[in-house]
Amino acid sequence: MKKFHFAFAVFTFVVFCILWMTFETPAILSFDKKAADLMYGIDFITWFHNLGETNVIFGVSLVVLIIIWVRLRDYKLMFFTFLTIGVGFGLYQFLKRVVERPRPEIVDQYTTFSFPSGHATHGILFLLTLAFVFSRLVKSKKASQIGWIVAIIIFMLIGLSRVTEARHYASDVLAGWSLGYTWFTICSWWYRTSNRIHLQKTNSNE
Repeated sequence: MKKFHFAFAVFTFVVFCILWMTFETPAILSFDKKAADLMYGIDFITWFHNLGETNVIFGVSLVVLIIIWVRLRDYKLMFFTFLTIGVGFGLYQFLKRVVERPRPEIVDQYTTFSFPSGHATHGILFLLTLAFVFSRLVKSKKASQIGWIVAIIIFMLIGLSRVTEARHYASDVLAGWSLGYTWFTICSWWYRTSNRIHLQKTNSNE
């Protein structure tokens, strides 16, 4: 894994921590208000919240696990998928209960907590995992690159949809992306490292 990814993961973790500690400050509240005023009610973006629903993510993830098992027989990749999407779900749910930030005040608002945005966190983990797995299923480098680009665009739209619906503050979404990227990088580091160690052991036994 390139050093840039590690450096950026550290950066996103710092961003998450800063947002956690400062979301009640005037600067962040002003940022949230400006983002809400700019984006509220954009129907095209709002639709993408459907792709970030938990049942959709877990349903597609189950199909992905089956594909990995049938096509690749890569059990470490299956466990990697469980770590990113399954454990990632538990991670942001736990943090919501720790932080306990109320959601924006609108009619028929959800009663669960707001920080970090689950759609943003789970969405980035889900889409980056799909791109990661796809890059191992295809031989074309160009196809793999397209997969990553599509994943980035969709997870951004999923996160932004929570602002257009006023279900979350923009800082919740930014925190979700930051947390998700950090966790994804940790999981992908584990996967690559474990594969490298296994390959070294195999070569030493030959």
